[in-house]
Amino acid sequence: MTQLQNETSPHPADRLTALGKEADFDVVIFGAGINGAGLFRDLCAQGLKCLIVDKGDFGSGTSAAPSRLIHGGLKYLETGEFGLVAQSTLERNLLLKNAPHYVSPLPTLIPIFSWFNGISAALRTLFGSTSAPRSRGAVLVKIGLALYDFYGSRDRVMPRHRLVGRSRALREMPVLTKSIVAAGTYYDAKISHPERLVLELIGDGLAASTPSAAANYATLISASTGILTFQTEKHGTFSVRPKLVINGAGPWIDDVNAALGAPSKMIGGTKGSHILLKNDELVRHLAGRMVYFEADDGRICLVFDYLGRALVGSTDTKADNPDTVRCEQDEVEYFLASVRALMPGVKVDRDQIVYAYSGIRPLPASDASIAGLISRDHSAPVTEPDPTRPFAIISLIGGKWTTFRGFAEEVADTVLKRLGRTRAVSTRAMPIGGGRDFPADAKARSQWLALASSSCATDLPRIDTLLTRYGTRALQVARHQSDWSDADRLPDSHDYGLAEIDYIVRHECVEHLADVVMRRTTLAVTGSLTRRDLHAIAPVIAKARGWSSERTDAELEATVTQLKARNLMRL
Repeated sequence: MTQLQNETSPHPADRLTALGKEADFDVVIFGAGINGAGLFRDLCAQGLKCLIVDKGDFGSGTSAAPSRLIHGGLKYLETGEFGLVAQSTLERNLLLKNAPHYVSPLPTLIPIFSWFNGISAALRTLFGSTSAPRSRGAVLVKIGLALYDFYGSRDRVMPRHRLVGRSRALREMPVLTKSIVAAGTYYDAKISHPERLVLELIGDGLAASTPSAAANYATLISASTGILTFQTEKHGTFSVRPKLVINGAGPWIDDVNAALGAPSKMIGGTKGSHILLKNDELVRHLAGRMVYFEADDGRICLVFDYLGRALVGSTDTKADNPDTVRCEQDEVEYFLASVRALMPGVKVDRDQIVYAYSGIRPLPASDASIAGLISRDHSAPVTEPDPTRPFAIISLIGGKWTTFRGFAEEVADTVLKRLGRTRAVSTRAMPIGGGRDFPADAKARSQWLALASSSCATDLPRIDTLLTRYGTRALQVARHQSDWSDADRLPDSHDYGLAEIDYIVRHECVEHLADVVMRRTTLAVTGSLTRRDLHAIAPVIAKARGWSSERTDAELEATVTQLKARNLMRL
């Protein structure tokens, strides 16, 4: 019998209000990105009392700027990181099961331009050379894909690779450049809404541990004698006394350690930029596939259909200032030129860009001359207590979207051991958020939709949209009592309703207009957002949050400025 999920996650703001002026916690986690959120959920599931804080919004830093892939790390085979590939492919397979509402299979095509090139360069890189392979030939690609299948055999849910010749490859994708000699096809996965998955991990943690709490827009203003004091935008100041601190602040890790009185030089990040194109012809030719290709300079690029837009990425250059990073004009031109060379018959130009974003990967400090050769593996060094700081600090170095659960499990076991506790439950088969009880096939989906529609008086197409957008938590959204009805929609982005926005604002820790359009929804990243939409959303937030007209106008101005300057949107 199909069951409907109808739980209400505890509101993080209520937890903060209940803290009072000072509270004891087992663990305080700095940084509510994917690694911090994953660890928060794991520790809460073990019964620990945890606090997770972020100086910005949940999932607004590096975790909001990925390639939106859940991949096993094919490229890591070149640098000999076989253990990372083994873990990544396993975690990819687990996410396909545990977060099916957001993570789905992605057939991937690799255009190949030679038969034997790159073998000697790959061997040199494997044994420590500081030069990256170029022009990876069919033999090398075949070996890599065979290894990839081998490492991805645990909990396998997708087909194995295949290699085809030029004629068949061009029949299957005629717009590819005719200079290819073959093509490989394999499967990875993509994530439709990474920012919401971060939010759901935090919600799952709060549901598992009633004493735990979460705070966005919380700035550390004091760290003295074991007491940490934070200033929040809405809830004033509060102080906590942790037994242990986790520094999961990503590219800001060294800044946080310095503020805690433990200066470090752990991070040496690299910049990754992406653009999204409104190009229906390109999306049609991709036909649901990603093309993972080598640009003229040997750099690996990608293009795939992300929610009806063509997502193109990614750069990989050394950078260390996450507060000012943005997609620069030379990166835009590089992306456009690379796609034109790959598919010379498809028109690609700047006017098609609807969104751009950039972030800093929090990689370990390295003197490698080539950014692509810096390890993508993770580590968790410990800074032991000292006479002025009674708690140890565990810093989360590296890590990536795909491996967050495994990384969290490793660190959680370390934390439990230090606190004299034992693991109560594994997260390996633990569904995430709206992935719980998500219908596994078309028949189960039809049954779920029919039952949900009848239980909340919402028509089937709308429930179907909400199920895709929120997983099984769609029922909570549909049942939300609001001043707006489901018929009240945004003026231009018609598939979003004002009642839906009202639910998000009242239940998902929204503090700013940008939180809604950039992270709680896909309005900005898909380029569907307009000024009229913004002016429809702002009053909904204003009513729920008690904003003045001056605050509302300021939020509109700040959001438009950010989207135009940093995200290349034309509003």
